[in-house]
Amino acid sequence: MPFDPPPPTRTATLRRDSRAVAFWLLGVAGLVWIMVAIGGATRLTGSGLSIMEWAPLSGTLPPLSEAEWQRLYDLYRTIPQYQLVNQGFGIEGFKQIFWLEWLHRLWGRLIGLAYAAGLAWFWLRGRIPAGSKPRLLGLLALGGLQGAVGWYMVASGFEADRTAVAPYRLVIHLGLALLIFSALVWTALGLLRPEGRAPAEARPVRRMLKVAAWTLVGAMLAGGFVAGTRAGLSFNTFPLMDGQLVPDGYWLLSPAWTNLTANIAAVQFNHRLLASLTALFAAGAVWAALRRLPAGGARRAVLGFGAAVALQYALGIATLLYVVPVSLGTLHQAVAVLVLAAALVALHALRAAPLPASRVRTA
Repeated sequence: MPFDPPPPTRTATLRRDSRAVAFWLLGVAGLVWIMVAIGGATRLTGSGLSIMEWAPLSGTLPPLSEAEWQRLYDLYRTIPQYQLVNQGFGIEGFKQIFWLEWLHRLWGRLIGLAYAAGLAWFWLRGRIPAGSKPRLLGLLALGGLQGAVGWYMVASGFEADRTAVAPYRLVIHLGLALLIFSALVWTALGLLRPEGRAPAEARPVRRMLKVAAWTLVGAMLAGGFVAGTRAGLSFNTFPLMDGQLVPDGYWLLSPAWTNLTANIAAVQFNHRLLASLTALFAAGAVWAALRRLPAGGARRAVLGFGAAVALQYALGIATLLYVVPVSLGTLHQAVAVLVLAAALVALHALRAAPLPASRVRTA
């Protein structure tokens, strides 16, 4: 008589479902990471304004006839970027920038499909862990909002005398992408390890790590303004800027607050400052982890974050010194997202362990 294995317990089933949903979310996060890298390449090559129509469905297919190519090229020739930057580069030049922007938009559609289809599959099979549905629906809404924000950003590049998208809108688009990526990763980590395990001795490490993580976010958003103003093409020396720690003209614009987002000298200096502070705080977190944390996953996560920050800092210097080639600029943006992922993993690993039941009752 064949032996039938016992049915899995409810706990084992819930754990299996949580892991499956978590791996799906991490897969979508990986797609978002690739999307950020493609977006960086699109910006660096000036390809983002090549498609002047927002067609979520019909725009999935590229032009299939020479007449359609000509129609899109004629549209492109009406905007300032063509007239001031690319005039006369012909339809073949247009096709070169078109394909990268088309890939960027196609990848966004694939992310939406992967998320919506996965959510529907897990939902209909009743495999979504308890309490996760509101957050997963919220992420779906954020994804839809990101598509609208993307077009809102692109449309700014069609305005008179503008050859690129507005820096403010670029930073909003980037910030929302980072928010979606972070929410995907954090939700997945929570499903894989619902309870914290770090001892009380880890609290100083976590505090330092939080400071480093928030400074990292600031540096990434400041990097968006560097990209939007093309500030990386100026002051291509390190560590000084034209021989000075703080460059001349930092407060050149009026009102004063506009220097933080539109003044090339100030924008690049702010990005350097925030990146340097991130490296300093990350080093502090690593030092605290080596002193206070025992060997194990939490300690390795903090050390991994420190190594990622060091790599990104060196990559940022190289990108600056080589005057932002497309390859290094794209890599710098892609690695920034990996540093953010390392910060999230380390913060999650340092969550405090729950209090024993006896202490909870006493409290």
